[in-house]
Parts: sequence; C-alpha cells; structure tokens
Amino acid sequence: MRIDKLLANMGFGSRKEVKQLLKSGAVNVDETVVKDSKTKVDPNGQKVTVHGEEVIYQETIYLMMNKPPGVISATEDRAQETVIDLLEEKDRVLSPFPVGRLDKDTEGLLILTNDGQLSHSLLSPKKHVPKTYFAKIDGFVTEEDAEAFKQGVTLEDGYLTKPGELVILHSGENSEIQLTITEGKFHQVKRMFEAVGKKVTYLQRIRMGNLDLDEELKLGEYRVLTEDELDRLQDGEVFSR
Repeated sequence: MRIDKLLANMGFGSRKEVKQLLKSGAVNVDETVVKDSKTKVDPNGQKVTVHGEEVIYQETIYLMMNKPPGVISATEDRAQETVIDLLEEKDRVLSPFPVGRLDKDTEGLLILTNDGQLSHSLLSPKKHVPKTYFAKIDGFVTEEDAEAFKQGVTLEDGYLTKPGELVILHSGENSEIQLTITEGKFHQVKRMFEAVGKKVTYLQRIRMGNLDLDEELKLGEYRVLTEDELDRLQDGEVFSR
C-alpha cells in the first residue's frame, strides 16, 4: 500500500495534506524518514510513525451506538443529520454504515461497520434475527394484544406479520412493553400497535439477538464492540435464541 493512501485512510488528512506531512519529514517507516508519497509500505509488517506516534493500521470497524432521536440511519443526507455525522473523524474515514435502520424518532441499539459481508449476514431474512424493543404505548395493552402478536397481526396494507413476543411491563392509560420481532418492515412496531388500536409514543431498541445495548452509552454516544461481542457476531452466536 502506498504510504499516502495509508495515512489518508487512517485520518491524517487529505492526500494533499498527507503529501505536505511527508515532505516535512514527520513520517518514519522502520525508523527511516519517508518523504516520497509513492513509497510502498506493509502496514501489518512495518512500523509507521507520525511525529513519533505509531500508526495502528485498521481496515474494518465495528461500532455500537445508542442512536438518539432526530437523527436518521443513513450515511449521508443533504438536509438531515445522520448517524455518521455523530462519529469522530478517525472513525468516519473508515466509511462505516448502519446495519439496518432505526426510524428517525426511534432511539437505541445500532451497529455500524464497513464489513459488508457481516452486515449482509445480520440482515438476511433467512437468519430470523430477533430484535427487542422497549416502548411506551398510548392505551391499555392487554393479554389479548399479546396473544394477537403471538399469532401475527395484519397491518393496514394486508401484510400478516410473523409472530412477535409481547411482554407487558405496565398496563394502564400509558402502558410500557417489550416486543421482540424477527423482521424489520417499515415502521413495523408502530404499525403492529396501530393494528390493535393503539399508538406508540416512545420506542427504543434494546437488543439484537443476544447483543444488548450498553446502558452506559448516553444518547448519541458509541463505542467499539468488544472482542467477545465481535466474535459472537461473526460466529452467529449473538443471534442464537
């Protein structure tokens, strides 16, 4: 890999800025100053430093975000803030994208990565990945609703959903529930409750498979997945039931 491409990919600036950095003599490869931007380096076998600080090469990125409301699950948008806008530059340069999407006003667990193969695996309908939501509902949620969700409900467009597991945490004029579903139709949770005559007033995704939202993450914050979480993702264990 060319040294200028490596440094640009690792967030040290544009190609033009990296060339200036190289010309200044700030970059060393195996203790040797490198000024030629075309110099080939092996980022996994050679030590590259900038101003004495070692450059840790990273090709892939895996993040867990607590998505805030008002932000869309997209890589870019001319009019609205996206989840990518919330990332630091050092993470944005690796071009991560959200795995699936949460509605604009929905909060909670969102995975971002640049690993297309992993993303495809997690989103494949064949995997039946369970997703669990916490929601506040305008209206009394009853055991009859839970039974209806267990059988699958018919949405306004005639689509019959796959069975969902509805757990009533509190039933009242403003009920609180947890709902686990294995598909991700547009506004599905909201539409499922509309099908039984109720309205979702707050929605948060708290789990995908066995991967729980880190409760220490504040809205808009994110962190790198732990090695254990990543291993389980890649092995498919996160989505075992």
